[in-house]
Amino acid sequence: MDKNSKIYIAGHRGMVGSAIYRKLEKEGFTNIITRVSADLDLRSQQQVADFFASEKPDYVFLAAAKVGGIIANNTYRAEFLYDNLQIQNNVIHSSYVNGVKKLMFLGSSCIYPKFAPQPLKEEYLLTGLLEETNEPYTIAKIAGIKMCDAYRAQYGCNYISVMPTNLYGYNDNYHPQNSHVLPALIRRFHEAKEQNLADVTIWGTGTPKREFLFADDLAAACYYLMQNYDEEGLVNVGTGEDLSIKDLALLVKEIIGYTGEIKFDSSKPDGTPRKLMDVSKLHSKGWKHTVELKEGIKLAYQDFLNLLK
Repeated sequence: MDKNSKIYIAGHRGMVGSAIYRKLEKEGFTNIITRVSADLDLRSQQQVADFFASEKPDYVFLAAAKVGGIIANNTYRAEFLYDNLQIQNNVIHSSYVNGVKKLMFLGSSCIYPKFAPQPLKEEYLLTGLLEETNEPYTIAKIAGIKMCDAYRAQYGCNYISVMPTNLYGYNDNYHPQNSHVLPALIRRFHEAKEQNLADVTIWGTGTPKREFLFADDLAAACYYLMQNYDEEGLVNVGTGEDLSIKDLALLVKEIIGYTGEIKFDSSKPDGTPRKLMDVSKLHSKGWKHTVELKEGIKLAYQDFLNLLK
């Protein structure tokens, strides 16, 4: 990618897309094209075909997706499958038709089987049954990986797939019901501190372990891989390090300065015991994360406070 390349970021307003946008701007790219969903519905084959025919981007970052937490995934099963398949099919096919030089498809760590061995290696894809609650979303993401590989095999397209671990950072979603665990903890401890609550109750036992990557680190990895990775299949992007939900809660509590007690409601579900990415393939390609969790949570909390203003 040279600095004059025309780059299309699909999903530029989300946490991942906006991080990629910031990274490209920082690296001196000026020819970045974006569209909000009101102007370009990526689920519409005709709209996407017309957009690609008129804009002719050189490179595409496909970060657009219909996303949500467990409740949303389980409730809107048809939408999560249909919308995500439509978005991918349209963008990937139109990229091929219009001669895009390279496309990056962003998936999710949920593509791996529910009971896959830990840490999760790339070759574990399709070796077992999926987590039922978000199966429609997962099926769509797996289809996206396989579509990139199919267009590579049949048409020689240089389309690559990256699978990030749990993300957090600037522009995150702090919705009380729909947010993921880290932003949810930031919000709850902040509100408990503001309201002087004696304790905060967290679902489950606190023993499941999770891995977290700062979204700007993911953007740096995407930028690096777009220039240095040209293979079929997929590459995991994470830190290769995890911690228990209890330790995460203690860390967030400390950063926010909440002095009350943490309680765990063990009658509530824990979810998967562990979801750690094997990032040896990524490290072998020459990239490693730079933002450690404590530093990243401080940055995310500052961003959350700015959202409240």
